[in-house]
Amino acid sequence: KIPGVLDTEAGYTGGWLENPRYDDTHDSKSGHAEPVRVVFDPAKLSYEDLLAKWFFRMQDPTTLNRQGNDAGTQYSPAIFYHSEEQKRVAEAVMRELAPLYPKPIATKLLPFTTFYPAEAYHRDYFARHPEAPYCRLVIAPKLEKARKAFKSLLRP
Repeated sequence: KIPGVLDTEAGYTGGWLENPRYDDTHDSKSGHAEPVRVVFDPAKLSYEDLLAKWFFRMQDPTTLNRQGNDAGTQYSPAIFYHSEEQKRVAEAVMRELAPLYPKPIATKLLPFTTFYPAEAYHRDYFARHPEAPYCRLVIAPKLEKARKAFKSLLRP
């Protein structure tokens, strides 16, 4: 667990379709992205650190419409900001980190609108299906890499 993160939830946001389902996110049917909503305690984890130390290291911010083997507009990296201050912080973090990447940062900065929680079968998928090929071959190696990189920052 990440110190200062109180809760996370998979879902959909940024599109035009009300109450989308997982299948609605494919092929731009709804315009929604598949983000993770993060609730955090700013007294323990700043928004800047959440972005710089976690968000930008946990995914590829340079690949438009793709994250690893997953392709489609719903997988384009995006930050949905809740205030102008969050937008300014995100812009500053992106400027600071840009020289560290071999390609330009493609992460979109978009105003938050409505968040629709994912269906029950889509939540906690890795925890419920660790034996699934996608979990074993894609998610598990990513988590192991993150655990090693952030070992000193993680709670036991």
